[in-house]
Amino acid sequence: MKVKPVILCGGSGTRLFPKFKKYPSKQFIDFGGWTLFEKTLERIKNQIFDSPIISTNKIYEKSVRIALKKKKIKKFKIILEPFKKNTGPAIISAALNDGIKINQPILFLPSDHYLPKKNIFNKILKSNLSNLNNNNIFIFTIKPKTPSSDYGYLLSKKINQKINKVIKFIEKPSEKKAKNIIEQKGFWNSGIVLARKVSIIKNANKLQKKMYNSCLKATLKSKSKNNTIILNKKYFSKLKAISFDYAILEKANEINSIQLNLAWSDLGSWKEIFKIIKSKTTKAFIKKNTFYRPWGNYKNFFKGKNFLLKELTLNKKSSISLQKHHHRSEHWTITAGNPKITIGKKSFFKKVNESVFIPKGSIHRIENVYNDVVKIVEAQLGFILKEGDIIRYQDAYGRVK
Repeated sequence: MKVKPVILCGGSGTRLFPKFKKYPSKQFIDFGGWTLFEKTLERIKNQIFDSPIISTNKIYEKSVRIALKKKKIKKFKIILEPFKKNTGPAIISAALNDGIKINQPILFLPSDHYLPKKNIFNKILKSNLSNLNNNNIFIFTIKPKTPSSDYGYLLSKKINQKINKVIKFIEKPSEKKAKNIIEQKGFWNSGIVLARKVSIIKNANKLQKKMYNSCLKATLKSKSKNNTIILNKKYFSKLKAISFDYAILEKANEINSIQLNLAWSDLGSWKEIFKIIKSKTTKAFIKKNTFYRPWGNYKNFFKGKNFLLKELTLNKKSSISLQKHHHRSEHWTITAGNPKITIGKKSFFKKVNESVFIPKGSIHRIENVYNDVVKIVEAQLGFILKEGDIIRYQDAYGRVK
């Protein structure tokens, strides 16, 4: 029996675009001819998969259809949620779809993950299908590269040659705690879930009876048109917003893990996005887009809709001007050195891998007071992104007008 892929496509870009009233959803951001949603669609174009279901909401329907057409996927269903209720209701409602057979394996895929080695992923998936039963649920895990507070973790133990049973979930710990979890052989929780339809239904009915009944009624009372299922607003509104992890996985008995030994990222930070884009950038492009200043240089790596990704390099004992911008905010992540940063009346030092957000209109400055070079990944965020949008107040190089 083929695997039914359900792509969860209701998330937004609030982490990447803080304090924006209107922000592009991460899965639809154009990173140079490709989006994360399109990459997810490419992953399921394999003979082991049945036609996909895309779980989303009305505001993303047009973007979903454009991507499906671009990737030449003609057979599909779209489930539209009337409200954003997180992954718990989304997964349960999708599993109740009558187009999925009761014993059919379902793969729930977040639409905003970067997982380039799709053939290896599908091979791992296929090798684990025989481990499914009517009660268990599998979650894919990633071996952490570094301690990070951006991801959830889990601990598991081997119960036989094929099965690793999850014994504990840890939701986005501090970096100090994350380091301890990694020492205990903990893994990142990817959010990719595999289970039979019957298992999702049985666990939801047992552990979240009220939620299950509301999802069932919202599905039974739904309207269908043009391959689109619109869940019933009355019953869906009764659901509380809760993740599938909290609602089901942390309460169920038979939760197992599948380790993915391959590159993965949810591109949840500008540093991760920069890393991917930089890996695809040629030396000739970098040379052409390097601009020198008295304090060092900046390199423009990619301009997308409402954002510009740059890398700043500050020489020893140097400083950018004390300045502000009328039209953009900025997000900085330190990748080398120990810069002194001023925002408004506050000054502080930042270490490698630490980040700081500079709201639009805030007076700010970066200073490199040491001998080691400072490097910063800068994401400029706004509707106008021009070098002319700099108002200088103090400058060591005489550039204040």
